Amino acid sequence: MIGPGLIAGAPAAKSGGTSGTRRRESIVKPPKTMSEGQRAYEAKRAAKAGMSLDKYLAAKERDRLAEEKAKLKAAEPPKPPKPPGFFGRLLERAQRPLRGGS
Repeated sequence: MIGPGLIAGAPAAKSGGTSGTRRRESIVKPPKTMSEGQRAYEAKRAAKAGMSLDKYLAAKERDRLAEEKAKLKAAEPPKPPKPPGFFGRLLERAQRPLRGGS
């Protein structure tokens, strides 16, 4: 049986530490296989940017993920405004005119 947060086939975390924290296994996607022509194109782009091919591809992936995250954030509906708290209501009430009795 696999517990929450555990990966099937992954080694279990050792509990020998004093802090009691589990070691996190990083999940890395395998790199995409590129054709020779694509690799040469990306190498030219990396050279133009003054980076190595590996650094260029990593930066390109980071930019893609940041753009994807921004699109998801833009798609979320805006949160409704919070009702005024105690002091907000107090200030609002203080700015209202006093009720005159005569």
